[in-house]
Formats: sequence, C-alpha cells, structure tokens
Amino acid sequence: MATRIRQKAEKLAQQKDNRPFAKAKYIRMSPSKVRIVLDVIRGKKVAEAVAILENMPDSAARESVKVLKSAIANAENNKGLNKDNLFVAEVYATQGPMLKRISQRAKGSADRILKKTSHITIVLDEVK
Repeated sequence: MATRIRQKAEKLAQQKDNRPFAKAKYIRMSPSKVRIVLDVIRGKKVAEAVAILENMPDSAARESVKVLKSAIANAENNKGLNKDNLFVAEVYATQGPMLKRISQRAKGSADRILKKTSHITIVLDEVK
C-alpha cells in the first residue's frame, strides 16, 4: 500500500511544472476587467510587460504589475534565472468568491449586489 502511494508521489513530482510563477488571490476587482489588462502582456518579454503595465491607467494594471514583479523575483531568487531571458508564458485571472451585499429598495424589497473578486496568476518561462 505504502509503495503505491510513494510511486504516485514520485510520478507527480516528475510531472510538476518547474516554471516560476506568482499568484495574487482575492483581488477586489472583476476578473473580466483584469483579463483585459492581462491579454496585453501575454507572450511579451518581462521588461516590456512591466513597462506596459506601469504606463496603463487601469486599476487592474497596478495589481498585475505587483504580481509580475513577484514572479520575476521568484525566478531570480528561487530558480536562479536571469531576468533578461524571461518572458510571460501564461497569464490568467479566475473568479474568486463573491461578496454578497444588499441594497434597500422601495416597499420593503431589496436588490442583491455581487462584489466580485479575482485570482491573478502569472507564469514565466525562459526564452530558448
């Protein structure tokens, strides 16, 4: 029994993705708004992507540049990679939990307000 578990663990360790990445969870912003910003930097070199995000007026760009800089730091410090050889391999925003709020309306009724959150993930890779 234990050998089978050990074999499964070894197989998962071999299949694990070793690319540097960073995640930001529970960002108080709609994922659709974040995706618009993230689509711009997908596939770009890291220096170019940082420059684009720092000069964008969107509030999603401010959160995205933090995650990108974190991924760059992870690549340099944890993986020993050079910043100049990195590019944005994958970037996506997924739906987080929704905060449900109520707005009072006429005649004792109420409307539900859904405040959306998102999780931002950026995966970097080396140029081959």
